Amino acid sequence: MNKFVVERELCKACGLCIRVCPKKIIEFSTDINSKGYTPIQCNDEMKCIGCKMCIQTCPDMVIEIYSDKEEK
Repeated sequence: MNKFVVERELCKACGLCIRVCPKKIIEFSTDINSKGYTPIQCNDEMKCIGCKMCIQTCPDMVIEIYSDKEEK
């Protein structure tokens, strides 16, 4: 299983990662960060294939994905 981590305070909610996710598991949160943006979140980490398209697309580099293989 992959662990999807977002630096919520730095996310500007541009939505680019949502558009490129092949599994369509990234969405806007209902929470608002201190800058007034609704940061993104992963709605189902079990479906994340670890392609890292979201990481490559994010202009602010606020997303990290850790796989079980990397943690060992």
